[in-house]
Amino acid sequence: MSRVGKKPIPVPSGVKIQIGDQLNVQGPKGKLTVPIPQGIRFEQNNGTLNVVRDSDEHAALHGLTRALASNAVVGVSTGFTRELDIVGIGFRVDIKGKVALFTLGYSHPIEFLLPEGVDMKVDKQTHIILTGYDKQVLGQVAANMRALRKPDPYKNKGVRYTGEVLRKKVGKTGASGKK
Repeated sequence: MSRVGKKPIPVPSGVKIQIGDQLNVQGPKGKLTVPIPQGIRFEQNNGTLNVVRDSDEHAALHGLTRALASNAVVGVSTGFTRELDIVGIGFRVDIKGKVALFTLGYSHPIEFLLPEGVDMKVDKQTHIILTGYDKQVLGQVAANMRALRKPDPYKNKGVRYTGEVLRKKVGKTGASGKK
């Protein structure tokens, strides 16, 4: 049995769940839908949501469906956050409405349009806090921002997740070793 799939999902007050051909989850932050694959069904009883599979053929989808449903419930009730840091001299970010302007050492500033449901706050022009209710969209936006200037292994400059550990490589030395 799947350990993840067996865990019940606590449903906080203020979150409405409709079970049909797909799972509709609505809360104070927004509304999400989770597809329900064949052989998997949901049971709702007194404040919890359980995921049940019909047979062992659907074992792989059991834990996945439960994790997606749990992320939807947590997202519409409390939301998710992702934090990024910008490291480098002259590297910074400004926000104007739904557009983030990155200055990352290129010849031009980069405009990044934030999708619907993702909010961004900037601290000291180098620390980005992304918040949203859809975990997948939020993670993709953070990955796209990081891809604008990945952390350089030689100088450790670029956009990185807060707390991301980087291995610094040793650069070339001046002596070539020849006589």
